[in-house]
Order: sequence, then structure tokens, then C-alpha cells
Amino acid sequence: MSDSHTHTPASQSFIKAHGTENDFVVLLDPQARFELTDDVVRALADRRAGIGGDGVIRVATAKTLIEQGVLRALPADCREDEWFMDYRNADGSIAEMCGNGVRVFAHVLVAEGLVELDDAGTFGIGTRAGRKEVTVHESTERHAVVSVQMGGPEVMGLSTVQVADERFAGLAVDMGNPHLAAVVPQLTADALNELPIDQPVTWDPEFFPQGVNLEVVTPLDSHGAVHMRVHERGVGETRSCGTGTVAAAVAALADSGAVTGTVLVNVPGGQVEVTVSEGTSVLKGPSEIVARGTLVS
Repeated sequence: MSDSHTHTPASQSFIKAHGTENDFVVLLDPQARFELTDDVVRALADRRAGIGGDGVIRVATAKTLIEQGVLRALPADCREDEWFMDYRNADGSIAEMCGNGVRVFAHVLVAEGLVELDDAGTFGIGTRAGRKEVTVHESTERHAVVSVQMGGPEVMGLSTVQVADERFAGLAVDMGNPHLAAVVPQLTADALNELPIDQPVTWDPEFFPQGVNLEVVTPLDSHGAVHMRVHERGVGETRSCGTGTVAAAVAALADSGAVTGTVLVNVPGGQVEVTVSEGTSVLKGPSEIVARGTLVS
């Protein structure tokens, strides 16, 4: 996708940040002047020739993105005057939603003085999957803890995927983007580490016409915790995936015979807390800003 009304300025400010090591190049582009073609996104996300990241996020308001032709219309319940997370996967493809990305986005808005927090620390962010309410519990220039209202997980049924010689059956969960969360009976954290989750994933294209994010998950333990690895659509294996941790929590609860509850999800990049309640879910976890800089053309 090419942003027809944009161009590449001579310089562009950016922030490098991560949420549980799911890392992003965040472009401070409130006028939406930076042209985010697929090639540009791939170049920025390249870990050898670029800045490196699992995705690229542009900071601009929804109104500006519509005016510049980046958004064709305002996604459901988003507000024109609020900041909008214009998110791209590392391969240049557009993603509807990214839970870790929203936490990082909220942290950047506060750290850059773009949002002033009220006593509750709560405000709204636009995404292509709709408006997400966030609460910033603590924030410094470097570190933050943020909760995101992720909406109601929609269970779509059962499906399977193939990764190398492994076949995984799991619960399909729509979080605004498509997931297959496979809870493997008796799987341990050590055994999970040995699985080929980094290899290409083959899925049922009729069930997942837009591709799928795969989470492989250990069963819920006595402490209410699971371990998870994820292969993200358009990226490959990542250290964490926010929407994926919610899908994993939904599947782990279902596997244990529950519908609601709080799950601690351990990913290679750290730990987040997911609370699934009737009709909604909340993801709570850290954000870290590691660098600020300027792109030059």
C-alpha cells in the first residue's frame, strides 16, 4: 500500500521501543508526511541494514491519516481527534491490531507529552481494530506499565496448522486479527523451547483467508500461568505478541474448563497479565523506550 498524499521528508524523528521484547520502530509523524510503502517498512524493520523491529508504528491522529489518504475511513468507534496507531508488520503488510504495540504507543504518547494523564491515567487510542482504552499505571522516559482494554475475544472454532514436522490443533480466536492458540497436553516450558515455532506455518486458507498468528501454549499450571511461543503473521517468530497472549489465555482457560479468569502468560520476552471476563479482556504489561533518533534520506 502506498500513501498517495505523503512524501518522504529529509529527516524523520523515531523512537525504538519494545513491549516484552516485541520491538517497534515508532515514527513521530503527526502530519502523516512520511511515505510508508512496503519497501520503506521492510527497510526500517531490517535488523542488519535498518533500525530493526517486528513492526513499524506511525504516530498521527485519525483525522490526519484520513486527510492524507492513509485511512479510507474512520474505523468503528475511533475518534478523529485521538491519536491513531498506524501499524505495519515487518514485511510491510498492515496489521489490524497489536497489543504490545498499543502499550508502547501509549507510553510514547505520554513520554513525548502528546497526552496529559488524568488521575486515572486512562485515555483512548485508535487502531484498525477499533478504539482501545489504555491505562498508564506508571511511566518514565524509559519505562512504563500499561493496561489495554482488548475487547471481547471471539472464539471461531477449531483448526490445525503445520509447522515443519509438527501439527498443532487449537482454538481459533479473533482479537481483531486472527489467531490459532494451541494448548498442547503435558507440554512443558523446556519442551516448548525445542519446538520449531520459527519455521514457516501452513494453515487452512478457507478458515484463515487473511493468514494466521500461531501460539503454542503449555497447559495452565497451579499458579495460573502458562508459557507461550508465537509465530506472527507477516513477521515470523517474535519474542511476544500482545493479542496472541490474550488468545493463549482464552485457550488455556478453555482447556482447564473455565471461560473467565486471570492468566500470567510467560513469553520469551517476559511476562504479561491477561484478564478475560464476560465479553472483554485486559492486557497488562511493560513498555520500554530504548532509543530516540532521526532518520535521514
